[in-house]
Amino acid sequence: MTATEPAPSEADSERHFERYFEDVIARDQRIEPRDWLPEAYRKTMIRQIAQHAHSEIIGMQPEGNWITRAPSLRRKAILLAKVQDEAGHGLYLYSAAETLGGDRDDLTEKLISGRQKYSSIFNYPTLSFADVGVIGWLVDGAAICNQVPLCRSSYGPYARAMIRICKEESFHQRQGYELLMTMMTGTEAQREMVQDAVNRYWWPSLMMFGPPDDDSPNTAQSMAWKIKRHTNDELRQRFVDMTVPQAEALGVTLPDPDLSWNADRGHYDFGAIDWDELKQVISGGGPCNTERVERRRAAHEDGAWVREAAAAHARKQQQRKEVAA
Repeated sequence: MTATEPAPSEADSERHFERYFEDVIARDQRIEPRDWLPEAYRKTMIRQIAQHAHSEIIGMQPEGNWITRAPSLRRKAILLAKVQDEAGHGLYLYSAAETLGGDRDDLTEKLISGRQKYSSIFNYPTLSFADVGVIGWLVDGAAICNQVPLCRSSYGPYARAMIRICKEESFHQRQGYELLMTMMTGTEAQREMVQDAVNRYWWPSLMMFGPPDDDSPNTAQSMAWKIKRHTNDELRQRFVDMTVPQAEALGVTLPDPDLSWNADRGHYDFGAIDWDELKQVISGGGPCNTERVERRRAAHEDGAWVREAAAAHARKQQQRKEVAA
């Protein structure tokens, strides 16, 4: 810039950064924490990552209820390991949100105060041990369909966290299916238990992908920013197509009389979803909404002394380093 050239205005500088951001997205590359990004993109990513993190943490509860009642030491060990994995997933995701300026304490406060949501599926009760297997098969199976494309999300820390999360979720899905297969080769009472769990979890699993595309206000922008790669309905269809053959191999009946193969489309047709139920659960009216949030709030309050002790220890270690230096 010469002495006679005017300095670029703040608007010109911001437009320059906007063009860079748009170019990175267009070239299908990753946005990193050091990069400039639009405030709307930052808020969208924090909201999505936080909701995902909350879902992992709340999702520990339905299966965690069965740890002490698992029918064998092997099943107890498997369930303990899975619940521990879910806690780790939450930690990865909260860390990713922090790279965007999100505050973990603030996000937790928003969760326990009802200002942020988590996946609707975790507001349903686990009434039998078969539910543990069905959650692994259907719920984690739906999560895999939804989350594998997120490994190519445009935000780098989120995409990289999803790689490990999806590997572990795939293992959880196989564990759930193995449990159900074992039960289906057992007694008649065990087979009835599995079918009952499938009946209760099938439709809520389809709701996990969110509202239909024509009622999903955030989908278009998220796909334009390449946060999402597929629409809710596309992912839901992929899940149905994947699950029907598995159900046939397992020997259970999916509770949908309209479920049938459509040769013209090359996909399975399925019945109408009760979207009113989804809206009711999301708005706090599900069977276990209050219980799940209250338990999370109690755990957060009970763990305050641990967080305070850890912070005090970190300060002490830092002081020692400064004195040594």
